[in-house]
Amino acid sequence: MNARAEDHPSDLPRLSPAAALTALREAAPLVQCLTNAVVTNYTANALLAVGAAPAMCDIPGEAGLFAGIADGVLVNLGTPTAEQRDAAREAVRATRRWVLDPVAVGTLPVRTALAAELLEHRPAIIRGNASEILALAGAGAGGRGVDATDGPDAAADAARALAVRTGGVVAVSGPVDLITDGDRVVRVPGGDALLTRVTGGGCSLGAVMAGFLGVCAPLEAAVAASALYAAASERAAARADGPGSFAVAFLDALDAVAAAPGDLDERVADALAATR
Repeated sequence: MNARAEDHPSDLPRLSPAAALTALREAAPLVQCLTNAVVTNYTANALLAVGAAPAMCDIPGEAGLFAGIADGVLVNLGTPTAEQRDAAREAVRATRRWVLDPVAVGTLPVRTALAAELLEHRPAIIRGNASEILALAGAGAGGRGVDATDGPDAAADAARALAVRTGGVVAVSGPVDLITDGDRVVRVPGGDALLTRVTGGGCSLGAVMAGFLGVCAPLEAAVAASALYAAASERAAARADGPGSFAVAFLDALDAVAAAPGDLDERVADALAATR
């Protein structure tokens, strides 16, 4: 295992969203994705658009080795085949810089049991919708398949408890994203609803959070990714005619958002100031 994998993510710098994006584009972090079959291509393209290097390595016998050299790892439970479940177990034992996306937990038994098992390996970030976070914390039964039936504020207490339990960060996606390490709470406003009508919008966000784990601490990684997605989705929606054109415009917007003080930092400035 290399030094990057061994380092505790909380020892990484606490950067503003704009500074984190600058650092990511300079470092081009290697991001391993064990993700679902529906979103693999879009997730890889989103990582390339922000400036990271994707690797969709989810084969048992390779996944753990690759996780040891990656700058960040995503474990997404959207289509957890037997082979991918074994690969996920390998990966989370090899690194501390990993993101858990517990897709549809609570409603489906195989992935729910796997999520509980993986949780014991203490992800740096857990990213999900409110219903998934509630179910993972044992405070709800899940949503309607992959869709949430709860809002982020309904999951606030569960998110804090889950963060304290794991020692990581929990990011609850919604109209206003809620991100907490159990102590600090940051709300990231904005974004466009068209993002929810593109397959891979949320799943790729988890991958981008894993990319930011290559350059900054978990809370700041989750905040930076959420702020970037909010800004890019607003930019893309302004030029899109519907979800099809939005999907392409969003990738362009991820590339175009400037890594400079401005929209990203201003979006979360008050919330971040309150946590310091």
